[in-house]
Amino acid sequence: MVQQIILRYLEKPHIKSLEDDLMWLCDSFGFSSGRDTENTATRIVFSLLDKLSNDEITSSEALAEDLEIKISRVNHHLRNLNDSGLLYRKKRLVYLRGGSLKAAVKEMRKDSERIFDDLESIAEEIDLRIGIKNR
Repeated sequence: MVQQIILRYLEKPHIKSLEDDLMWLCDSFGFSSGRDTENTATRIVFSLLDKLSNDEITSSEALAEDLEIKISRVNHHLRNLNDSGLLYRKKRLVYLRGGSLKAAVKEMRKDSERIFDDLESIAEEIDLRIGIKNR
């Protein structure tokens, strides 16, 4: 499985606002970057959280209907959000990893730590093989 976790350091919103805080979180993870000029990925996260807060289980079809966008666009963004580790899918249903936003972020942190541990280990091996001493 290829996993891509993007982290961007952005200044937190100065005023407490649910919408601004969610936008900041999504922007910090780079969910709506590049060609996503309509913030579709962020809108999907908002919709998913809204459904979860009402104890609803949702599908890509339901998200597409709620957001009035094509299912193919929703599936594209869901694949990216899945690859980041924020959510997962079982058949047609979409779930937030760990069952809450905080739990999902904690799991993503663990994922990134595992990635950095592997990178550090290989970097150390490369240093040793080419004769670079660690300070």
